[in-house]
Amino acid sequence: MQAQFAHEQAQGFLRQRNRFAVLAGVLGLTTLVSFGAAATRDEQVVLVPITAERITVSSGGIDAPYLELVTRDTALMLLNRAPESLDYWMANILKLADPAAHGALKAELVQIVEEQRGSDISQAFVIAEINVDPKALTSSVTGTLKTFVGAQVIASQRRAFRFRWSKRGLSLALAGFEQLPTDKEDIGQ
Repeated sequence: MQAQFAHEQAQGFLRQRNRFAVLAGVLGLTTLVSFGAAATRDEQVVLVPITAERITVSSGGIDAPYLELVTRDTALMLLNRAPESLDYWMANILKLADPAAHGALKAELVQIVEEQRGSDISQAFVIAEINVDPKALTSSVTGTLKTFVGAQVIASQRRAFRFRWSKRGLSLALAGFEQLPTDKEDIGQ
C-alpha cells in the first residue's frame, strides 16, 4: 500500500515538474522573441513642432522633411552674421558639429571670425531653394547672399552651399560645408 501511495505521489510530482518545464520553455521562448523584436525595432524621437507636419527621427534613417528643416536652420545660422555676434555665432555652429569634424570646422570658422572681427561687414542670406539627399546625408541650399557695410548693401550674389551630415544613433551632426560654384552673380544692388 505504501509503495502504491509513493508511486502516485511520485507521478503527481512528475506531472507538476513537466508543467513547470513547459511553462519555463514558453516563457523562455517569449523572452527571446521580445529581445529580438526590441533589438530590430527602429528607435524614434518625436521632435518639437516647428512645422505643420509631424516629424520624427528614427534609427532607420533621416526623413527628407527633417533634413530640409535642419539644413534651413543651419544655413540661416551659418550665413547670417554680424561682427557683434561672432563668438555666439561660432559657438552655436560648433554645437552642431560632428565630433570627428569639429577641428576642421572650427579652423574654417576661426578664419572667418578673424577676417570679420572689428569690421562693419555683415551678411544676410535669403534662401531660394533647398535640396536634400537623406540617403547620402547631404543637402544644398541656394539663395541670395547680401553683404553689408553698415546699412549699405555692397553686394548681392546668388550663392549655393552644400552641407554634409553624419548620423550616430538618433543624432544628426554637421560634418562639413562648402560653397558651390554658381553660374551668375549680381553685384552692387
